[in-house]
Amino acid sequence: MGAIFLVRHGQAAFGTEDYDRLTEVGHRQGRLLGEYFVRRGISFSALMRGTLRRHSETADAILEGMGELAAREHLVARELTGLNEYNPDALVAAYQGQALVPSGATRDRDPAVMREHFRILRAALLAWARGETRPANMPDWVSFQAGAVAALIEAREQYPNDNVLIVSSGGPISAAVSAALDAPAHTAIELNLRTRNSSVSEFASTAKRHQLVGFNSVAHLETVDEFALVTYA
Repeated sequence: MGAIFLVRHGQAAFGTEDYDRLTEVGHRQGRLLGEYFVRRGISFSALMRGTLRRHSETADAILEGMGELAAREHLVARELTGLNEYNPDALVAAYQGQALVPSGATRDRDPAVMREHFRILRAALLAWARGETRPANMPDWVSFQAGAVAALIEAREQYPNDNVLIVSSGGPISAAVSAALDAPAHTAIELNLRTRNSSVSEFASTAKRHQLVGFNSVAHLETVDEFALVTYA
């Protein structure tokens, strides 16, 4: 039996002009996760990730933290578009035609903006999942979820007895987890908004099936005496 470790990217630059990059905290989260894998004696036969910059930077940070163990595996990332995140701006535009985050607003400077961000995003996500909106240049919810699940199926079928590392975003991760639990779409949305940066969701896998073992773990951060390392954006 193998295992699939589905990891959300590290903290990205929310509220800036370029969200799709890790902050220094995000890079550190990734390195700490790599070190955690080494302590647990976990190595990987394959690495898969989305095509976004924050996915690439997170995967690189994890491998950096794994050091010699990762170097011995000679992992080359396979990119899968099914692991890419939804477009929040398109979701909100389809929902009510307003900008998701005001220009120049940042999480640190304006907590009220952060709260409003997630209030609007949650409503827009639910409308999309229910088929009530059609965001521009985005698949419907069913197709989005199918893309995430397809990545896990590919991992388990190609590496049925090995460990596979997958780096993605909160949307695809929650979609894959809810599918494994046969849960409704609104459950996936609630899971999405609670998925922490660099968290690990683990699946036991064989060539024919995968089963959820754990969701949203940040055990690699819990031994670090810095509360600021546990983030959501």
